[in-house]
Amino acid sequence: METSTPGLLTPEVLGREDVRRALEEHDFAAAFILFKKWGGLSQNRIASACHLTPGKVSTIISGRHQVTSFDVVRRISDGLRIPGRLLGLADRPWERQADRLDSPAPTAPQPSDDASWQPAATVDLAADLTRSDLVLDRRAAARALTGAALTGAALLDSVEGWLQPALPDRGTPSRGRIGRAELGELEATAQAFRAWDHKLGGGLRRKAVLGQLNEVASHLDEHQAPPIERGLFRVMAHLGGTAATMAWDSGMQKQAQNYYRLALRAAHAGSDPAFGANVLAGMARQMLYQDRPRDALELVHLAQKGARRAAGPRVRAMLNTREAWAYAAMDRTAAFRRATDEATEALAEATSDENQEHYWIAYFDEAELAGVTGGRMLDMARRNPEIHAENAANSIHEALAKRGPAAFRSHALDMIGLAECHFLMGDITGAVTHTRGACEAAARTQSSRVRTQLGVLYPYTVGRQASQAVAEARSMIRELLSS
Repeated sequence: METSTPGLLTPEVLGREDVRRALEEHDFAAAFILFKKWGGLSQNRIASACHLTPGKVSTIISGRHQVTSFDVVRRISDGLRIPGRLLGLADRPWERQADRLDSPAPTAPQPSDDASWQPAATVDLAADLTRSDLVLDRRAAARALTGAALTGAALLDSVEGWLQPALPDRGTPSRGRIGRAELGELEATAQAFRAWDHKLGGGLRRKAVLGQLNEVASHLDEHQAPPIERGLFRVMAHLGGTAATMAWDSGMQKQAQNYYRLALRAAHAGSDPAFGANVLAGMARQMLYQDRPRDALELVHLAQKGARRAAGPRVRAMLNTREAWAYAAMDRTAAFRRATDEATEALAEATSDENQEHYWIAYFDEAELAGVTGGRMLDMARRNPEIHAENAANSIHEALAKRGPAAFRSHALDMIGLAECHFLMGDITGAVTHTRGACEAAARTQSSRVRTQLGVLYPYTVGRQASQAVAEARSMIRELLSS
């Protein structure tokens, strides 16, 4: 094997089986140790080449920090001249330039947080993510399931650029092949994928979404006319958001966050702050499921600040419910009620006019508000059932009545939550009835999130051997979770 350009690592080092395996698995602790052993590179030299701090390299080598950011992976690839294919990336710009000129490429420019928000960098990120994801084998998929998402300062620093004006860096425009008609078709496809995922959940069509996302990235590489380019970036944002929710719904936390961050950058490049706020709300939800309410609250406030003028009533209401969710997780009951009241007031301003707000927020209606409010009351009821369990059950009942079983995933989650409410209230008969309904609803969706919540419900059915009905409900949950 030969490298495309001269670099710090010789072809012999990059051709070693242990090095290639470490790179393939993104095990940079092992890779850096091997670079030191066989390539003669010091920690400081690796840090300098990759534009990392020596302390960061030290924490990576010690295993205290796992590289989860594609920005950092690309930085390592470019700094050490590691061909993209060894890391599951598209060919890097210096590789493509070397192929064209048949001569060594110039030194790669130093990346920065600002540069990662440039439109061209967003296109490269989309190509890298989709290419590597589309060829995931079973081992790689298993690693994606267990990969850790960014949290804390690392996460918040990576999204702060959303508040800054877009940076034009597309260079000299060339004649693209996409017209308004083709753009409309791409927009319709993105909308269809999003509607399917919202209804059913799971990742059965995730590869199709990724393929479409990769295609949009290739069109953007052609430097379309400005209005078409902005439209393509918006399509990329919508597809990236759908890919993120599909990955998250399948338990792939690291992949989900990668696509959320791509969607946020694409919304930024497409001048779509309302959808950017929606992406940040999705990232906040991910943090809430990982018991990181303070990170979630920071993300929601960032969304509210950045989309203050662009957000319609449904978007504002949705952001208020994410804010309320964070307060509920922190047991701030008064703040939860205030944010929930603000969501109700905002939603009251919404109309049935489809042109008033975007299609992707049309789902947020009175039923959705009742469902998410009931779910958050259930969170608090687990700590204080006497005060919150009955109110949670009432809100979830309202959601079930308004949206019905046609909303497969949401219906299943509502049924699970309602069953738990009745267990908390001590109503075993009602709890068993709703558990049966929850299992029947869960069987109609591929959502791993639904199965995760069934796992939360399962302990309530254990240790009640006196009731044959509870034992039967337990068997139904167990059968679903083991299938």
